[in-house]
Amino acid sequence: MQKIIDIIGKEVREAFEAKGYDTKYGVVTLSNRPDLCQYQCNGALAAAKAYKKAPLAIAEEVAQILKMSESFEKIEAAAPGFINIILKNEFLSGYVKQLSPENQFGCEKTQAPKTIVIDYGGANVAKPLHVGHLRPAIIGESIKRIDRFLGHNVIGDVHLGDWGLQIGLIMMKIKLEQPDLVYFQADYQGEYPSEAPFTISELEQIYPAASAYSKENEEFREAAKAATVELQNGNPGYRALWQHILNVSIEDLKKNYDNLLVDFDLWKKESDAQGYIPGMVEYLKQNNYARISEGALVVDVKEETDTKEMPPCMILKSDGGTLYNTTDLATMVERMELFNPDEILYVVDKRQELYFETVFRCAKKTVLVPEETKLTFLGFGTMNGKDGKPFKTRDGGVMRLENLIQNISNAVLDKILENRDMDRKDAEAIAKKVGLAALKYGDLSNQASKDYIFDLERFISFEGNTGPYLLYTIVRIKSIIQKYGKELAAADALQPGKTQSEVDLMLEAAKFNEVIEAAGNEYAPHKICQYLYGLANAFNSFYHENKILAEEDKEKQKSWISLITLIKGILETGIDLLGFEAPERM
Repeated sequence: MQKIIDIIGKEVREAFEAKGYDTKYGVVTLSNRPDLCQYQCNGALAAAKAYKKAPLAIAEEVAQILKMSESFEKIEAAAPGFINIILKNEFLSGYVKQLSPENQFGCEKTQAPKTIVIDYGGANVAKPLHVGHLRPAIIGESIKRIDRFLGHNVIGDVHLGDWGLQIGLIMMKIKLEQPDLVYFQADYQGEYPSEAPFTISELEQIYPAASAYSKENEEFREAAKAATVELQNGNPGYRALWQHILNVSIEDLKKNYDNLLVDFDLWKKESDAQGYIPGMVEYLKQNNYARISEGALVVDVKEETDTKEMPPCMILKSDGGTLYNTTDLATMVERMELFNPDEILYVVDKRQELYFETVFRCAKKTVLVPEETKLTFLGFGTMNGKDGKPFKTRDGGVMRLENLIQNISNAVLDKILENRDMDRKDAEAIAKKVGLAALKYGDLSNQASKDYIFDLERFISFEGNTGPYLLYTIVRIKSIIQKYGKELAAADALQPGKTQSEVDLMLEAAKFNEVIEAAGNEYAPHKICQYLYGLANAFNSFYHENKILAEEDKEKQKSWISLITLIKGILETGIDLLGFEAPERM
């Protein structure tokens, strides 16, 4: 369905053309003075230079043509050369009538669907998720949902860290404590146990203990390095133990991501790329893309236009060992082979920008990734405490993500029970949904690249620019529709708006497709947050000005029910794209 701004823009461009001006000047935007008009065109200001004519004179000429249109209630040329536009209520309601869940509220699926791999999550096996894992998970999840809504084939990959020294440290710590386990017996020939020799709680204690011990015991650290190499070379006992670490970790990670309503299509791991490394290294050598520098194999990625230092991309260390660079490049090779994507998008801490620029340049320069495949780095900022520093627990530690989720749910639960007489189990179920909305909206309402302050009290407020406010608005609409009790009014029942609040609400509904398209193109969930907040405000203004259930004019009442049913659908679709859902009541 064509965007309303494009329909208006077409008429304005045709008016410019009719008066002998280039159509490029007929660009229409939302008004930055909504007290004066709904839309505006500033093209006469630019046209004035090209045609050596007063901008107001051009605006007046174009306005004369537009005044004959059936779409516009008021067209005004204003100094120094603006064209102010107010739509006819019949035109606006006619457009809004066409919006429905069946046509995604006017948001067409793309005619040129792309295959996009989104790398987000960033979890490591054997380590619990902490607050640092929040942003990549929820930003990546929202972008995945938006792109799918727009019709793209999107593949979300958690891409677990499972292949480095951390595994060697864990295995050697287990060996230190349980040396008789069969995994450490070189001559063992039988089946390895199907049950892991540890629980997730025990596993999460093993790694920090092993890491701390390695710093004070050089012999232990060297044994861990050797064990890592043996694992990578296929030691069967170590491989069996490593598989236990994976299984136990992934089961726990899935549970925690489920609590965030984050879902991955692929649970790929660093280790999955290992088989691609030998062939990739040989390819880089044979095609003279790589050179030896102080014993290491590197690819030069510096360009003549660079104004900053750009280090070479190291492929192999001087001892022949691999690095993150190696694994990430091999993962790209794997993704090209498996999916042939049009784009690979990485949702990663913005402090890694230089690293990813180096790897991307290497991938393109060596044609591991073809030129037409887009490699995108979406760097996110830090979630900070009220002191402006990275968010910590009260004792200065890094908070586990599950504890953060529970804390915010508990705070919402206290608020609900404080203000309402409700069964505790029901209240807990509601608090879980509202808490998640508070957490996700509090994050996503900020531009991804910006740092933001985690403010629990503000995030869980039922007023203002918050997730709970959106949910409260949806629940309010559900309650009205339920009390209305009759068969829901069809879209055809919608009448032209009679009051300013009704017209404003229709104007907000008409923007949905434009906002979603922009959010998808710009990887910008915050644009959806801004829009939903504006839509909720417009609804609540309308609600306070009009007694919907007490209205005696039944045709008008039907029209209002039709309108608010549409608004509910748009709000519910919007929060789904952000990755949370509304309860039935609050």
